[in-house]
Amino acid sequence: MVDQYPPGATPIDPDEAAELIPQHLQTLSDLNEWEQVNILAAQRWADHSRIPALSEQMVRELHRRMFDQTWRWAGRYRRSNKNLGVPWPTIAVAVRNLIEDAEYWVNHDAFDIDEVALRIHHRIVMVHAFVNGNGRHARLWCDTVLKQFDRVSFSWPENLDSSNDARGEYIRALQSADANDYQPLRDLLLRNRA
Repeated sequence: MVDQYPPGATPIDPDEAAELIPQHLQTLSDLNEWEQVNILAAQRWADHSRIPALSEQMVRELHRRMFDQTWRWAGRYRRSNKNLGVPWPTIAVAVRNLIEDAEYWVNHDAFDIDEVALRIHHRIVMVHAFVNGNGRHARLWCDTVLKQFDRVSFSWPENLDSSNDARGEYIRALQSADANDYQPLRDLLLRNRA
């Protein structure tokens, strides 16, 4: 791909890029457009899925369905370290811990469902479980959790996959959450509520 990745995006290693299914794509814009068709199909699937949203099966199957027409590694946890995320050998444990935490929060009314959703969004982004598509996956998983608990999805700022002010604000909110300050992420997601 000849385009530049937006700030905060994780570049794909050459061996991972070799797993691209459509060979006709030339630019990052072409790739994003191709992936978006796949993601919309996954969203329709998630809206009717009977897989519990708070499950490792959903985490992996959702990613697979989002990118299975684009990448051979869709739905598989990454097998290399990146510029962010947990060390790759610990991904499965980190995802299981996240799901167990979320189930505890729900079962013990530690947080309302909106708060659970924004916290799992942050944590799955922080884990960075997959080679690519982690932010888009985290947003769709978050929406899937909200829907399975009969809540309205967050209305995410537009063009988060591009270099713009909305992406900058979103990344800063995630960085604040890294320091256990969820207020900027809460403000962003609830301000833009659908």
